[in-house]
Amino acid sequence: MTEFESIYKQYFREVYSFVLSLSRNEKIAEEITQETFFKALKSIDKFNGNCKINVWLCQIAKNTYFTYLDKQKRYDTENIEEQASDKCIETMILNKEETFRIHKVLHCLDEPYKEVFTLRVFGDLSFKQISQLFEKTDSWGRVTFYRAKQKIQSMLKEELK
Repeated sequence: MTEFESIYKQYFREVYSFVLSLSRNEKIAEEITQETFFKALKSIDKFNGNCKINVWLCQIAKNTYFTYLDKQKRYDTENIEEQASDKCIETMILNKEETFRIHKVLHCLDEPYKEVFTLRVFGDLSFKQISQLFEKTDSWGRVTFYRAKQKIQSMLKEELK
C-alpha cells in the first residue's frame, strides 16, 4: 500500500463527513470527497506540514465544494419559474435586497470574521469544525463569530443612516 493510499483510508470518512455537513447530500459529498483526494494527490508535493493533513484535506474539500456551488448557481435556472409562481415578486425582491445588503457588508468585513461568518451561516459548520480549520479553540470560533455578527449589525445600521 502506498503512503497516499493509507492517507486515503485514514481520512476518507472524516473528509466525507465534513463535506456531508456542508452539502447535506450524500451523492454530492461523495463526489466532492473523491475530487478532494484527486486534487490532494496532484498537489501532495505542495503540502508543507504547517497544519495537520486532515485540516489540509478539509480545506481542499471546502474550496472544492464552494467551487461546485458557484458552478451550480450559474447553471441552475430551472427553479426561477417555480419561485416566481410560489411567492409574490415583491417578497422575493425584498429578500434578495436584504440578502444583497448583508453580502455587501460581509464583503467589506476583515478576515477571519468574513470566513468564520460565512462558514457558520452559509456552510452550516459547527464551531468545532470552524476552529479545526483555523487550528484554534472552539471558544475562538464562537467569539469570532459573535464579533462578526456584531460588526455586520453595526455596519448595516450605519448603512441606513
